Amino acid sequence: MPFVNWLKRKLVVIAGLLTLGYLLLPNVIVTVFSFNKPKGRFNYAWQRFSLDAWKDPCGVSDLCGSLSVSLQIAVWATLGATLLGTLIAFALVRYRFRARGAVNSLIFLPMAMPEVVMAASLLTLFLNMGAQLGFWTILIAHIMFCLSFVVTAVKARVMSMDPKLEEAARDLYAGPFQTFVRVTLPIAAPGIAAGALLAFALSFDDFIITNFNAGSTVTFPMFVWGSAQRGTPVQINVIGTAMFVVAVLFVLTSMVVGNRRNRQKA
Repeated sequence: MPFVNWLKRKLVVIAGLLTLGYLLLPNVIVTVFSFNKPKGRFNYAWQRFSLDAWKDPCGVSDLCGSLSVSLQIAVWATLGATLLGTLIAFALVRYRFRARGAVNSLIFLPMAMPEVVMAASLLTLFLNMGAQLGFWTILIAHIMFCLSFVVTAVKARVMSMDPKLEEAARDLYAGPFQTFVRVTLPIAAPGIAAGALLAFALSFDDFIITNFNAGSTVTFPMFVWGSAQRGTPVQINVIGTAMFVVAVLFVLTSMVVGNRRNRQKA
């Protein structure tokens, strides 16, 4: 039958599109309800189209303040985790030292450990040290659990690098620093960028570890959770939609730049 044969040929494509639609469905709902005009506190039922929330995204008290805190923590956690993770990845791949296998295994521990266990452990550590819970304890905690993801991304890229390229640079009288800046770093850059983006997303989105170690500091995920107990304002959907659009535009821009570079190389 023609239809059955066509279905067999397109089965993988259809399954992929259905999966993509399933994954994007929450984002579509958030986008749609960012234009809603609810009749009460809860933005769970569609009432009528309105641009009020988009005109005043900071109309809810402390929303933009919590968003600013989350962005600051995510940026600093990304910088710290990316720097440390890149150094650790290069050390694990390029050098042989005692306890290298143990370090290699321990790196994956934060990824395998339940977040609530890590959150409670970090809280215990901070309390025993007499640290004041707040911005800095959140930042330290975020760098700690983002580190593993950065190391994994950068390590995979470094392991796939061809050492002959660096040897060629040294044969052309390039020094160690010059070789690293002009050859090693550009090749490893996609892995470093992937690790940094993953660290930013994980830090900005985290709730469990942040909730344990935040003290009186309120991040955007904590604000959303607290608002859901009283009524979800439409502005939360506006911020979520804006973040989603920015992420999509960033990915599309990266793809366009990558395709243009490939065409230039070809």
